[in-house]
Amino acid sequence: MTLELFRSFFKIGAFTFGGGYAMIPIIEHEVIDRRGWIARDEFLDLLTLAQSAPGPIALNTAVFVGYKLRGLRGALASIAGVVVPSFTVILLVALLFADIRHDPWVDAAFKGMRPAVVALIVAPVLSLSRGMHPALCAVIVGAALAIWGLGWSPIAVLVAAALCGIGWELYHFRNTAR
Repeated sequence: MTLELFRSFFKIGAFTFGGGYAMIPIIEHEVIDRRGWIARDEFLDLLTLAQSAPGPIALNTAVFVGYKLRGLRGALASIAGVVVPSFTVILLVALLFADIRHDPWVDAAFKGMRPAVVALIVAPVLSLSRGMHPALCAVIVGAALAIWGLGWSPIAVLVAAALCGIGWELYHFRNTAR
């Protein structure tokens, strides 16, 4: 089972582009639909936990799935599987990039990839925001504008957004308790 976890997460890590949120549907398909390792509602609980833990969401999800199935060995196998492909690619790029970074073709390719990278980041945000209260969507837009438009520190914006979220929940808790 640990080798199966490594293989599954290696495949996910090797063939998923676009970062952690792009990996979530692939992980979901692999562990629920294809392998039947975890029930859908349990996966959503693991995903919620992975989102609230520090670190990349795909890595956290791999850890929680692996741990759920095989304990510490499963968690380590899942981590290794999801990290090894990216680490290998980054290592190769770092080794080769010094030689090609001033090449006009490489520069043009990176400039061409920028809009795609932005789209890969924005798409999960939009899909996760469906059904969200408009006030919370305003917090998302405000945070993005504060970071990109005003040059504020992302850490300060995260703290402010967390405080807004706590205030939002307290406000709703008080109104529903009456």
